[in-house]
Amino acid sequence: MDAQTRRNAIADILKGACQPVSASSLARRFCVSRQIIVGDIALLRAAGAAISATPRGYITLPAATGLVHQVAVQHDSAGMEAELKAMVDNGCTVLDVIVEHPIYGQLTGPLQLSNRYEVDQFLSRCAASDAQPLSKLTEGIHLHTLSCPSEDAFRRVKTALQDLGILLPE
Repeated sequence: MDAQTRRNAIADILKGACQPVSASSLARRFCVSRQIIVGDIALLRAAGAAISATPRGYITLPAATGLVHQVAVQHDSAGMEAELKAMVDNGCTVLDVIVEHPIYGQLTGPLQLSNRYEVDQFLSRCAASDAQPLSKLTEGIHLHTLSCPSEDAFRRVKTALQDLGILLPE
């Protein structure tokens, strides 16, 4: 299979995937190295494909459903689990995390967390990694973009975050 055919196949796989697809699984599927897949993804992105790298792998991000809102929070790394679970337990999907970096400006990390299982998997990967959360760069201050099924769900999230003492006042 030539490189362009492989890239087209990768794009098709990602478009049809319900979950993120790891570079390693794509490498096994196409009998190439993980680094070849990383390069293929970079070329697909450069050509305009809306592929995002999440902590669980690559995904073509669907348009957000429901209402999209942002919340501003501040907490230390110990507060991350309670924060994320408060959001998903109230029916919202945590689309991303955003920090304002003094040199690079806005840095965004896609998350796509919709339930406790996904939160637990994300936290396990965080614990197994030497990397720090983006919020470490900003003394814990960060934003989350949420996709919520209703205004009521968003209000519940804000109340839960306020009860945790991490919601920044508007």
